[in-house]
Amino acid sequence: MNQRRDGRSAVQKAVALKYAPEQKSAPVLIAKGRGSVADAIMQKARENGVPIQQDSSLVEVLSKLDLDQEIPPALYQLVAEILSFIYRSDTRAKQQLGKRSNG
Repeated sequence: MNQRRDGRSAVQKAVALKYAPEQKSAPVLIAKGRGSVADAIMQKARENGVPIQQDSSLVEVLSKLDLDQEIPPALYQLVAEILSFIYRSDTRAKQQLGKRSNG
């Protein structure tokens, strides 16, 4: 839960992106919400092994988009950096699992 400067708890927000380059030219916003909806988005991601990246500024911007809307070109670089981080993390995790299975 986020804390605001005045000490009160900020309402949690969450968004989910899907990137299928064979279908769309850019990632698409597939879910967004706050409070209990944000909690449900996060829980669903955990249940499905979807990496979670916390960036409140980016969530704020992305939450203004409509569902099923491609991210705007102005956000390509930032989202690409996040997707790259997730890809590298996922690759390292798979390599570690492979080492444990073979060792």
